[in-house]
Parts: sequence; C-alpha cells; structure tokens
Amino acid sequence: MTTNIMETDVLVIGGGAAGTIAAISAARRGLRVILIESQGCLGGSRTATGVDTFYGFYTPGEKKQRLVGGIPWEVVTRLRQDTACFERPNTYGAGTGITYDVEKLKVIYEDMAIQAGIRLLYHTYACEVEVKAGDIAAITIANKSGLTQIKAKCYIDTSGDGDIAARSGAPFEKLDVDQLQSLTTIFFMGNVDVEKAKKTTHAEMAHKMKESNRSGGYVLPREDGSWHITPHPGVIQTNMVRVPSVDATDPFALTLAEIEGRKQAQEYVRFLKNEVPGFEESFLISTSQHIGVRETRRILGEYILTEEDVIHAIKFDDGIACCGAPVEDHTSGTETRWAYVQGDGFYHIPYRSLIPKQVSNLLVAGRCLSATHGAHASARNSAQCMAMGEAAGVAADCYIQDQKPFRELDFTQLKEALIAQHVILNILEE
Repeated sequence: MTTNIMETDVLVIGGGAAGTIAAISAARRGLRVILIESQGCLGGSRTATGVDTFYGFYTPGEKKQRLVGGIPWEVVTRLRQDTACFERPNTYGAGTGITYDVEKLKVIYEDMAIQAGIRLLYHTYACEVEVKAGDIAAITIANKSGLTQIKAKCYIDTSGDGDIAARSGAPFEKLDVDQLQSLTTIFFMGNVDVEKAKKTTHAEMAHKMKESNRSGGYVLPREDGSWHITPHPGVIQTNMVRVPSVDATDPFALTLAEIEGRKQAQEYVRFLKNEVPGFEESFLISTSQHIGVRETRRILGEYILTEEDVIHAIKFDDGIACCGAPVEDHTSGTETRWAYVQGDGFYHIPYRSLIPKQVSNLLVAGRCLSATHGAHASARNSAQCMAMGEAAGVAADCYIQDQKPFRELDFTQLKEALIAQHVILNILEE
C-alpha cells in the first residue's frame, strides 16, 4: 500500500548515460528534479555494465571532427582533468573512442548530479504508472521505504527498456527474440602482457576462435570478440560474450542470461589464457555488475528514425544531436553486421524521436528512442544517448514554462537553449 507522496517538477527514470545528463540538464535550469536508478551508481552501461569507452563523440575517418558538446563534453573534460581517460582508435571504423576509468566516471557523474541539486535515489524501481487524459499523473516507485507515489509536472523515461512509456500506453515495437541484438557480459582481466598480446591481430584471434570451436575444445558463441587496454597497466577490458535470443524485459529470461553470460566469460578467459600469447599469467578481475542489454522496446514516437536516414546522413529541422556512428548490429550469429554513414559522415537525431505517441507529458531518451532496428544500432552510442538526455532536460524546462504538450513545443526556443549550452547541431559550428 502506498503511504508516501512526493512532488517534483521532473522525474527522470533511469540513471544511465541519457538519464544522468537529462537530470543534470533540467536541474541546472532551476527545476526540481528527482532521478531514480535501480543500481547503486550512475552511468548504467557506461559503469555498471563495464563498457569503459564513450563512442560517438567524433566522426569516423582519418580527419576526426567532434560531433557532441554540451554537458557530455563537460564529462569528458572532467575525466581528462583527472587523467582518467585517453583516446583510442576503433578498428571497425566507428571513430575514435574515449576510454576511461569506470570508477572515476561514477564519482564524476555523482558530483555533477549533486552539484546540480538533483534528488538522487538508488536501488529504486518505477513499478506503476497512473495516466489521466493522456498525461502521466503519478508514478509509484519501490525501494527500502516501500512504495512511494511521485507526482511530477513531466517525466523523462531513460530506463533503456522504455518501461514507463510502455506502461503509460505509448505504442512501441519489440522484435522477436531471435531478431533482437544479443546481450553481453563485459569482463576485465589483469596481469596481461599487453605488448605481447597486441602481436596477435584481431583477425588472427578470430581465426583462433573459429579453430577452437571446430576442434571441440571450446564453446565460444562469438568469434569476432575484442579486447582493449584500459587506463591501468596490465588491465584489459573485453567485449566477447554473446547471449542471443533474449527478451531482457522478461525477468526470468534476463536472470538466465546473467548466468549464461558469466559462464561464457569463464570460457573466454580460458581461451585467452591458453591460446593467445600474453595472457598466460593473466587472471579474471571481474565481470560486469549486470549484463549489457543492447535492444528491447523501441518507442514509436512522432518520428521513427530509419536506417536509411542513418546511411544517407539525413539532417532534420528539429535535430537535437549529431551522430556519425555506423550501424553496429550484434545479431544472434557469430559475427556483427556493420553499415556506415555516407556523405559528410553524420546525421541528426530529431527531437520528434524523443516524443512518444499518446502521452503528452513524457519524453524518452537513450536506447529506447523512436527508431527502427537498424537506426537504433547506430543511435544507441553513449555520446548520442547523453546528447539526447541533455535535449530532454532542456525540453522539460520549455514544457513547464510554456505549459504545452511536448509535441507542440516551439523547436526554435529549444534549439536556441541547446546552442547556449554549447550543444553541437552542425559540425561546422564546432
């Protein structure tokens, strides 16, 4: 039984890359903001899942240009000031990545959130949505205090899975489990002879994986996995595990995926130690706090971003973020499908892709944006998720000032506010 009631201007559901920046963006504009997060830290896949590299900040290619500014770039600047990150080229053509110290990023996110005046709640889930006349009237959260009802003027769903949008009646798309992108358990290894390990190319390692599978000595579901260095000597991060055909909105399936992911991590560790020179004396430091989920629900919004938009570098009048990242589709097979942005190398994510249909006071940001499967496989990169979050936070302020549904906001007003926050909407501005 609900016994507590709280009120706020903005409730942000999910403290991942998108939600953290959305909350900071809204709070810095003087709004009362509550941010709830199911884990014990901010950052989501960037921290709890162990993905220690930001992609999407730069255009791919030899001549890199920065595509994302604003609060996300402030995060990078703070990491640099703490000597807690470095830039790293990406061999798949996704552009330069920014690899960082995961523990340092947790603290930076928290410092920025607290300094902005956000009321932060960890270990908290949004479990019930009350909708009246097309508006969310309240959301019930659950944590150690029991059930609490939060009434906000507007809501931002950055849960990754679009939980609140779906529960509020917004339409969404979710593919059959065999078509959804696979899940990955990130793991870190220590005492690696990095210079020796680098002598085995990615192609050679993939060949070893194929041979190892065919020999029957190993069971390696993904044969093109990768590893990279971290800010710490002898410590590497790997992206090798592949758990396919999982609906991560099904708690039973997700639980089994966590178990399978850790089991696979042990097998890949065994492979690396036995088959790749430089890993002989290495050891497993940790697996991610929870398995990485790439795709579940994709909300159907006022505009659905398509793979054609991505490939043809389409620009929109209501663009709120730039993206140059290729389509990176982790299919259920052993390999990954890639498709690259043509033309000048970047496209826009439109504001309309953050606006769910049928709900007037709700925005989404992050990987649950309104996009097709293919477009989502590009736009879900971390820099773009943060950029979407910043736009959502500014839009929340516009919504409260204008008292109009999100779909009726004056985009010129929103655009001017974003530019004032040093958001990049055209690389010529950088």
